[in-house]
Amino acid sequence: MALIHEELYRSTNTGYVGLDFSEYLKNLTAYIFDSHNMKTDSISLKLKLDQVNLGMDTAIPLGNIVTELISNALKHAFPNESEGEISILLCKKENYKHYIENSENVRTDSHCQGVEDLQFVLVIKDNGVGLPNEIDFKEAESLGLQLVNLLVEQIDSCIELNRDNGTEFTIWFKDITSV
Repeated sequence: MALIHEELYRSTNTGYVGLDFSEYLKNLTAYIFDSHNMKTDSISLKLKLDQVNLGMDTAIPLGNIVTELISNALKHAFPNESEGEISILLCKKENYKHYIENSENVRTDSHCQGVEDLQFVLVIKDNGVGLPNEIDFKEAESLGLQLVNLLVEQIDSCIELNRDNGTEFTIWFKDITSV
């Protein structure tokens, strides 16, 4: 929350009442890695971030989703201090195709992509051991995944899971503040 308040304070000084979510993600991910004592180089972080400004009603739940998914990856995706990568993509919906053109795992079965009023895409991916197939993330017993699903609903967004080569959550969303 302190990071959001700091970013909000900076943005109100420029005349915009909202949050530069891409800048917030840089600070948030650094904080999460630090809080999990990720001082080694075993897990790298790769960020591809379009500048996206969001109102607080979207930014706060989305920040909580990111925190939960990154924390889960750091705790579970890389057992025994194995090496790996966590990547985050944040972009406008119209730029998404450009970012995934050179990707190895391009999904063509996205039901969320066809939803008209979703303006942005957030992808959180790790190349770790992957979420076990027996876990239905939409009906998960874990409090963390339940929270992610509740927050996705709260911001009227759509979430998908890809289990190829690790775990990849794709969240299609709009800025509910501007609606």
